[in-house]
Amino acid sequence: MQSYRTDTRQDLLQNVLAGLTVSFVALSLGAAFGLLSGRGAFSGMISAALIATVTALLGGTRVQCSGPTGPMTAVTAVIVATAYDRFQSEMPGVAPDHAINITIFLMAGIILLFALFRLGRFASYVPGVVVSGFMNGIAVIIWLDQIKKLFGWWGQTAFEGPLAQNLILFAASVALVFMLPKITQRILPKFASLMSATILTLVIVTAASHLLGFEVERVHLNSTLKSVGDLNALVAAQWPTQWSGEVLWFAFPFALQLAFLAYLDTLLTSLVVDKMTGEETKRNKELAAQGIAGAVVAFVGGIPGAQATIRSVLIVKEKGTLRLAGVLVGIFALIEMILFQDAINLIPQAVFGGILFKVGYDVFDRLPLRLYLKELFRDPSVVLHEFFSNHDDEPIFVTNREILIIAGTTVVTVLWDLNLAVVLFTAIFYAHNKIFNKKNPMRDLKPVEETKGFIDED
Repeated sequence: MQSYRTDTRQDLLQNVLAGLTVSFVALSLGAAFGLLSGRGAFSGMISAALIATVTALLGGTRVQCSGPTGPMTAVTAVIVATAYDRFQSEMPGVAPDHAINITIFLMAGIILLFALFRLGRFASYVPGVVVSGFMNGIAVIIWLDQIKKLFGWWGQTAFEGPLAQNLILFAASVALVFMLPKITQRILPKFASLMSATILTLVIVTAASHLLGFEVERVHLNSTLKSVGDLNALVAAQWPTQWSGEVLWFAFPFALQLAFLAYLDTLLTSLVVDKMTGEETKRNKELAAQGIAGAVVAFVGGIPGAQATIRSVLIVKEKGTLRLAGVLVGIFALIEMILFQDAINLIPQAVFGGILFKVGYDVFDRLPLRLYLKELFRDPSVVLHEFFSNHDDEPIFVTNREILIIAGTTVVTVLWDLNLAVVLFTAIFYAHNKIFNKKNPMRDLKPVEETKGFIDED
C-alpha cells in the first residue's frame, strides 16, 4: 500500500500543479457536457467547478475529481428536452428551467437518503454485464445526439453554417482528440500528461476555423459571471418558484433515474481510484457529498454530475495526494471560466461535437465485445456449443449468455429507459443463476487486473 502523507513544500506544490492541470480538462469537458445537456456551456462549466470543490471537501474518496459525466449528462439532456416540450406547450405558466432545477434538487435529496440509509454497499450487487450494457447504451445515446445535431436529423436543429464546414471541423476534432495523446507522448514525453488532448483540440481547431474564415455556429454563453451581482442574479433567476404537484410528478421519475445513475457512476469510479491509491472509499460519505453538490448546482441552473473516472485517475497520476488537489480543480476551473468567457464564445459548436464523440468512445465498454469476437473468430464451434448447450467445453471470457445480457441492457437503455434496463437485466441475471441454471451460472464480469478493467468512462 502506498503512503499518502504529505509534509513538504514540494508535495504541496505538486498538489497545486495537479489541481491546475486537471482543472483545464474539467472546464473543457464541463462546457462540452453543458452543450450536450441542452443547458449551455456556462451551466456545464460552473457545474464542473462547484461539484469538484464540494465533493473534494466533503467526499469519502480522499483524492478524486467529480463533475458532469457522459452518462449523467445524456440523461439530463432527455430531461431538458422533455421539460421544454411539456411546460412550454402544456403548462406555459411554469418555467422549464425551474422544473429542471426541481428535478436536480429531488435527485440530490434521494442521493442523501441513499447515504442516510447506508445503501452504498449495494453498488457491488449490480452485475458487471449489466454495468457494461448501460455504459454502452449511454455511449450510443451520446453518438446519436451528435449526429442529429450535425445533420439536423430526427427533429433536431442542425448547427448553423454550411454543412461541409461543420463536417470538416467535426472530423478534425475527432481525429485530433484521438491522435494528440500519442503525438505529445512521442514528441514531449516528459510533458505529455500536462497537455490535455481536449484543450489542444479546442485551441487548434478553433484557430483554424477563424483562419479559414468558416462561418459556422459558435458557442454562446447563456450567462456571465464577472461580479457578485451576476452571481446573485443567477441564483435569483434559477430558484424555483412553483413546486406544484404537476411539476413534482414530472420531476420525481427523472430524479430517481439521475440518483440511481449517480450512485453507480460514483461508486464504480471509486473502486478504480481505491485500487490506485491503496485507500478505501467511505461510500456513504461519498454519496452524501454528491448529494450536496447536486443541490448546489441546482441553485445556479447547472447540470448534475458524479465522480468522474478519467479526471479522478488523472489527478492521482499527477501525484495528487491531498483533498487540496481536488478542491483546487474547482477553484482553478472557476477562475479560468471567468477569465476566458469571451474566448469560449469563439469555439465552433462542431468542435465540441467531435470531443463528445470521443467521450462516447471512452464510455463504451469495448473489452467484452472484443474478447467475445476474438473467441468467435478463433473457434466459432465453442461459442455455438455454449449457446445451445449452456455448457462450456473450454473456458471463454465472454459467453453468449453474457453478451446477450450486455446487448439487451444496451438496447433497452437506448430505446426505453436506463432504470428499466438495469433493473430488468439485473433480475434476469440473478434469476438465471439462482433459479434456472445453478450448475452453470453466468459470471459477473467485474473489472479484473488481467483485463485492465471494464469501465472506460469519461
